[in-house]
Amino acid sequence: MHITTTNQPPLALGFGNYTCNWGTHFCGLYETEAERDEIIMGFLAHGAQAGDLQCYVPAERTIEDFRHEFSKHCPLCEQYLADQNTMKIHSAKDIYYPDGTFSPWDMEDALNDVFEKSQRNGKRNVRTAAEMVWALEAIPGVDHLMAYESRLNYFIAEKPWISICLYNVTKFDGKTILQVLQTHPYTISQGVVTENPFFQDPDIWLAKNAPEFLRRG
Repeated sequence: MHITTTNQPPLALGFGNYTCNWGTHFCGLYETEAERDEIIMGFLAHGAQAGDLQCYVPAERTIEDFRHEFSKHCPLCEQYLADQNTMKIHSAKDIYYPDGTFSPWDMEDALNDVFEKSQRNGKRNVRTAAEMVWALEAIPGVDHLMAYESRLNYFIAEKPWISICLYNVTKFDGKTILQVLQTHPYTISQGVVTENPFFQDPDIWLAKNAPEFLRRG
């Protein structure tokens, strides 16, 4: 089933026979490890075999555990696990708060760097996914996470890029999940992909909730 998400070319999401378009920002909501892995394993396996750049941040599992499970899910993909040009797997700290503090601006700079490097030898598609439970820790600046999620819609627009932010609904409170829904235009839940009726354009959400991140000075 195709979900038209942008005017960019289509791609296979890797689960549920869904396709969508590049330039899309999803939240993946799940309750169990099986639900989470149904999303992530197929998503990354399709990308690896297609030659896309994969960037993945495990948080509920170790990097070693992910490598083991991914190899079992897609034996043909094992060759890509050690290839940083195909699969970049990092800890949450390395990606989101390498200096000990989370900053939406620093994240945006880091993502721009990843994107620019990925395109140096010609247009290349980029798939990113992250388990977001790291944000439940008392990390300085983590209260700005939803501002980052909202701004991510600016960053992804018109790029050959797709992101899935994975939220365990048994660990985050209802207020946070509502904010997650407000900052992601499409959702994945119980294996179903839908356009999100709770989504708010970042211009609107940021103006109301985090005006200091609406524009970069």
